[in-house]
Amino acid sequence: MNGDSNDIKASDKAKQRLWIVCELYYPEENATGHYMTQTAEGLAPHFDVKFICGQPNYASKGKKGPSHEIRNGVEIFRCWGTRLDKNVLAFRLINMLTLGMTMFVRSFIKFRRGDKVLAVTAPPSLPYQTGFAALMKGAGYYLLLHDLYPDILVAVSGAKRSSLLVRAIEVANRWLYKHTAKIIAVGRDMKELLQAKTSGLDVPIAVIPNWADMANIEPRPRDENELLDELGIKEKFVFLYAGNIGHPTDIESIVSAAKMLKKEPIHFIFVGSGAKLPWLRNEVTSLGLENISILGQLPREQQRIFLNAGDVAIISLVKGMWGTAMPSRTYNTLATGMPILALTENGSELARVIDEEDVGWHIPPGQPEALVEIIREISARRGDLDEMRKRARAAAIEKYTPEVAIGSYLRELS
Repeated sequence: MNGDSNDIKASDKAKQRLWIVCELYYPEENATGHYMTQTAEGLAPHFDVKFICGQPNYASKGKKGPSHEIRNGVEIFRCWGTRLDKNVLAFRLINMLTLGMTMFVRSFIKFRRGDKVLAVTAPPSLPYQTGFAALMKGAGYYLLLHDLYPDILVAVSGAKRSSLLVRAIEVANRWLYKHTAKIIAVGRDMKELLQAKTSGLDVPIAVIPNWADMANIEPRPRDENELLDELGIKEKFVFLYAGNIGHPTDIESIVSAAKMLKKEPIHFIFVGSGAKLPWLRNEVTSLGLENISILGQLPREQQRIFLNAGDVAIISLVKGMWGTAMPSRTYNTLATGMPILALTENGSELARVIDEEDVGWHIPPGQPEALVEIIREISARRGDLDEMRKRARAAAIEKYTPEVAIGSYLRELS
């Protein structure tokens, strides 16, 4: 254990034990790892928080934390699992299997009757084994759903709605939902979809959005942005895509739009990694798209720079993602005071936030011609974006902070 174990007061023994089970935790620096670290540490003054996780295998792959330590009031148990290339499906499944087995064993050994357990959908199989371990040990479990399966699989064409796999997952979900104390969704569209899926089960469903990294992200003057200087595009109107470049994202429409706009003073920056990144690199090279810059994954400590390296942020989801996920980068975008152009279905949480706060535009995915049209319209109105920037920053400060979220978790878990 590290030195701050002495900071755990004797009074903590009287607190309710809360286990959080998720693959991702500090020192993992991807979005889920960051959120779960802040959640656990924010709840530590109110619960005896213990966290079961794996070693970093995403943005912080190569780093390693102690198998057992106490950090900022949270007792952490890091479990062993293979850390093969997660972009190879077979390797990803092996990683899930090995880590899942060790996390299940640790959960079964450590859970006690009367404990509370928060099971997170990272990886997607984790809530089933965690819920089973909790039931066997007499603990009550809550579900925190960042992603909704099997619906995401269907949206990204990973499985057909009528397939045996999808039907099996739906049956397993009914069992999981039936025995949970409460479901926590990250968006209102997800809650509405879950209400249909839990019909007849009388399961409480709460909505707790993710939040912005307010301590490290703030608006910065465009004229002082080092990244725009480095790329030599300060005179261009810049659309910034910063986040996961994976199967659920409609990257194809953005590339098609860039091809149609290649002779206009508009530039696109991509920051991030994911399964579609090799395709993106290949398309940009083969089509000779000099109006696209691909920077790959950048360190979290550079967020203040790259999240301000644009005039408008682009957030994209493929068709069929309604109710299945809410891109967490939305909140950091608001914190920078940057307007948002979203490729998302009407009524999604992303579309609702944009409309309610009046901070941008949204169109359905898969329509590159419509995307080009709205990009040209936005570019022509660039002088009118200042008020939108103010509203975006104000929304982040008022609604999407760690303090607001932790207060919601306390209400829902108490």
